[in-house]
Amino acid sequence: MRIYFGFDDTDTADSDRGTGKLARWFEDVLPKSFYSRGVVRQQLLLDPSIPYTTHNSSACAIIEGPDTSMVEELISQAVKHIEHHFIPGSDPGLCVASEDNPALSKLIHFGRTCTRKVVTQKDAIQAAAGAHLSGHGGTQDGIIGAAAAVGLTAHGWGGRFIEFGRLRDFPERVSVFDLEQSQITVVSIDRDAEVPAPEDVIDTKGWLRPRLWGGRPVLPVTHKGNGHWEIVWEKNRKE
Repeated sequence: MRIYFGFDDTDTADSDRGTGKLARWFEDVLPKSFYSRGVVRQQLLLDPSIPYTTHNSSACAIIEGPDTSMVEELISQAVKHIEHHFIPGSDPGLCVASEDNPALSKLIHFGRTCTRKVVTQKDAIQAAAGAHLSGHGGTQDGIIGAAAAVGLTAHGWGGRFIEFGRLRDFPERVSVFDLEQSQITVVSIDRDAEVPAPEDVIDTKGWLRPRLWGGRPVLPVTHKGNGHWEIVWEKNRKE
């Protein structure tokens, strides 16, 4: 059973850790029968009327377990996790929904809306009816991004993985075979869409961040010739 945990607004502009790290660390406090399938960063609308720390992004941890019998316990653990790691002055929010929750359809619509329109806490509360949604300090605005993170990740066609298996252990140059053995699909986005061979090498430029496409991690690459490829997008050095 898959359960989505959306986190948002747990940091401040001068803090040494952001919401992404908090979401990644959540795996460390899970019960033994549960594990993380990855953490996805979701980008929301950038608008002068929206207060955000740096990029108006939120994060969703995708948690797998035997069933939903322990969801309430996991929610309690997530709240404790936020309370332990959030930065004073932030506006933390948490949203939780299992893959069989009827609220997901509204959360998906809400998440997609958050990428193009300014929304309110009231909108988030209405979208998350039937799922868990809670604020944990400040203005409570974090419930908006948390709900959006769950919806966008459940939709499966947006965001980038900031944690997935051995993602951060791979060297800068890695074979297609090794990536696909780790369930990261390598896809060419060149005009002719050649298929990368297992023995081909990908230059990740030190920043391996697959996209969430079709509900799975997909690494878009371009062909550089002679069995060599490189990732399409590099790390923003200003981040």
